[in-house]
Amino acid sequence: MSAGFKIPIRIASRISTKPLALPYKPSILLSGYFKRGYCQNININPTITMTSTLESPQFTKRVVAAMRALYPEQLADKAWDNVGLLQENIAVAGQDVPQTVLLTNDLTVAVAEEAIRKRASVIVSYHPFIFRGLKSVTLADPQQRILLQLAQANIAVYSPHTAVDAAPGGMNDWLADMLDGHGVETKRSICQPISSSITASLPPAFFNSGYGRLVELGHPVYLGNIIKAYAEGLGGLNHIMIAAPKDKKVTTIRSVGICAGSGADVLKNCDADMIVTGEMTHHYALALTMKGKVVMTVFHSNSERKFLKKRLQPQLQAQLEKEGVKHPEVLVSEEDADPFEIWDVRKMPAWAFGKDSE
Repeated sequence: MSAGFKIPIRIASRISTKPLALPYKPSILLSGYFKRGYCQNININPTITMTSTLESPQFTKRVVAAMRALYPEQLADKAWDNVGLLQENIAVAGQDVPQTVLLTNDLTVAVAEEAIRKRASVIVSYHPFIFRGLKSVTLADPQQRILLQLAQANIAVYSPHTAVDAAPGGMNDWLADMLDGHGVETKRSICQPISSSITASLPPAFFNSGYGRLVELGHPVYLGNIIKAYAEGLGGLNHIMIAAPKDKKVTTIRSVGICAGSGADVLKNCDADMIVTGEMTHHYALALTMKGKVVMTVFHSNSERKFLKKRLQPQLQAQLEKEGVKHPEVLVSEEDADPFEIWDVRKMPAWAFGKDSE
């Protein structure tokens, strides 16, 4: 400030040297449907001032540490992905947050409300719910509504995404494991290895990390048996999309390229008889079938969701206990679902015609 500048009296009179003290009462903020029981200790009236130091609850810190131990963030493809602690919550003096984590593939409004109902203090969402910068935070946008709901309920959000895809024993290895039940030896390799300059700083268990998997089968396996293995492993799917060459029948498979989610770019240089992924664009699939390859897709998140229950839930439970958390509760969302369904046009639901369900 220059020596000749003077603050007008009407402004100077409003400036106080004392820190502004605001009552922080989550029980008032969290009225109605979103009220959180653990924030309602009437014997405590914490105050947050302009000089207060805010921090995450210890449980949140341990969940983040556990996820980073299982799936280091360095393995994520940060050229486009957004992983880590995306929304933090606040430790309130004298109040413990519930030691409950909710796992979900996608963080929707329904999942956010489920987390509030089940008193979770942390959501681990495989897909990030924040990808780009926000210029506003309003109720009109579903994504921003989620942010506001969770901030009001003091719930943190962590996303591991492509770190889970890349890590040994993670998402893509889980998908590759579904090929191990055919009585044949398999050889597994990584389609896009991560540079040793990145993995060198990690524990040795993560040295052999990367995106996508190529599984070579010891002898040919019938295409139908592979399809059945994935239908069962992904939760008992009754319908699977197949793109196959039109000029010949591909009855047996000797190698399979695998990538959860949208895997065309990851698998583009993977020389395999069959490609297994969640979704693929028309032109990618067309090009592969003209090369004599078979493509199987199951919808994006259907290729990922069961991993939460089969692998991540027990992994995180054990790691939290290793981090010193006593009796943590790790739940898997019941509201999380792929947005797409397959409809039989001969048996469409009554509500699609404005009628009550029978």
